[in-house]
Formats: sequence, C-alpha cells, structure tokens
Amino acid sequence: MWRKIKLALEMIKFEHSIFALPFAFIGAFLAQGGVPPASKLFWILVAMVSARSAAMAFNRLVDREIDAKNPRTKDRHLPKGLLTPQWVHGFILFWVLVFFVSTYCLNRLVFYLSPIALFIVMGYSYTKRFTWLSHLILGIADGLAPLGGWLAVKPVFTATPLWLLMGVALWVAGFDILYSCLDYEFDKKEGLHSIPVKFGIKKALHISTLFHLLTIICFYFAGETAHLKPVYFYGLTIIAFLLIGEHLLVKPNDFSRINMAFFTLNGVVSILMFFLVILGVMI
Repeated sequence: MWRKIKLALEMIKFEHSIFALPFAFIGAFLAQGGVPPASKLFWILVAMVSARSAAMAFNRLVDREIDAKNPRTKDRHLPKGLLTPQWVHGFILFWVLVFFVSTYCLNRLVFYLSPIALFIVMGYSYTKRFTWLSHLILGIADGLAPLGGWLAVKPVFTATPLWLLMGVALWVAGFDILYSCLDYEFDKKEGLHSIPVKFGIKKALHISTLFHLLTIICFYFAGETAHLKPVYFYGLTIIAFLLIGEHLLVKPNDFSRINMAFFTLNGVVSILMFFLVILGVMI
C-alpha cells in the first residue's frame, strides 16, 4: 500500500503543487488584510492538495491510452502497469471526499461552490480532445486557487481575486503552451487540439509571450485594487524579467531547456509572488 501511495504521488507530480498553492494563500492573506487564522490556512492547504491530487490522478486516468502512444509519456505509471485503473479510481475518490470535507470546514459559500470547482479542475482533462483553448481552461482551473483562498476568508466576490484569477489563468496558459510544443507532432497526428497545433509553433510562442504580458497587467491591477504597498509593484518588475527569461530559454527549434523554463522559473514566480504580497500587505 505504501509503495502504491508513493507511486501515485510520483504519478501526479505532487511537487508541482508549488505552482498554485502559494496563490491560494495569497488570496487568503489579501482577504484578511494580514495573517489569516491558522485553522483557515490549514483547511485551505487541505483543499488545495486534495483538489489537485484528485484532478491530476483523473487526468492520468483518462489520458492513459493517449499516454501509452506518446513516446514522451509512455513510461508513466498507468501505461506501464505500475498502478491499476481500479486503484487510481479509489485514490481519486479518497481525495474528492477530503476536498468536500475541507471546503465544508471553511464556510458555506466555498462548500456550495466546491462541486463547480471540482468539475472545472477535473473536466480540463477532456478539453484537448475538442478545443485548442484547453490551455486557458487549465489556467482557469489553477486560477481558482486565489479566488478560493479569498472566499475561504471573505465569502464576497470583489475585483482583487478576479484580477488574480485572470492573472494566474494567463500565466499558467502561457507556460502550458510552451510545454505543449513538445507534443506538437504527436498531437497533430492523433487529432488532439492545442495552440501549437492550431497556429504553429512560432505563433504559439508569440501567443504565450502575449499571455505573460497580460499576466503582469492583471497582477498589477490586483495589487492596485488591494491597495498593496509599493514594494509589491517594484517586485512585479522582477517577475516580468523572470517571464522574459522563460521565453528566452525556449526557441522554435530548441526545447532542450523547457524543464528549466517550465518548472524552475515558474516555481520561482509563484513563491516570489507570495512573498511580494506578504510584504505589500504587512509593511
């Protein structure tokens, strides 16, 4: 059992939680205008981990036949038979139940909205079968993190969490476009949809750059509406340079440094945003 749990955590790339988790806490800190109660932070953490675990496991489950054909993904756990679909079904059900419990412990509005959130984060897995907008849908799924964190503390919709939602959605969509370039030939052959398949790799890289430019604009207005201190806005220039660096690492004919662009730099962006917001709120 412990071996299977370890394999499941490897399958869902548990360490990639670093992309969305800081933004959930960002939403909570902004809603509180300071440090939220420890109980809120705990249940936000549980909700984020459980939603992402269920969504990623579901993605691997529904994509197992596609993954088996793709040279880049054929060694994933389900195609190789390291885990069975039945076991992954149980893994998903466990995390879905944990997610509903955690949202119930936050507040009534978050609990009532939780099925919609789960539908979006799990439903994304099917989108590349019928639309090249799948990158944006993935972005929206991750963009629910700051909105959820905000609503967990202050169950009222305002401009700040919506700007954050849009910023995260464009940020995630931008780097997902870069990553999907690795599967350009395979997706084209299998009839799967993506921005690189729709517009070609060169134009896709331009679209990714545009999305990241819009990301900085959205983060700027999130700070404005939240009345954050100047240190936040100065820090946004560092994030802008990090995103520029991400695009300099990826060329239309050279994706050898995609892992640094995809994981390392975006992990830094996420953590840096968290600390900038903390400083912008607390100073």
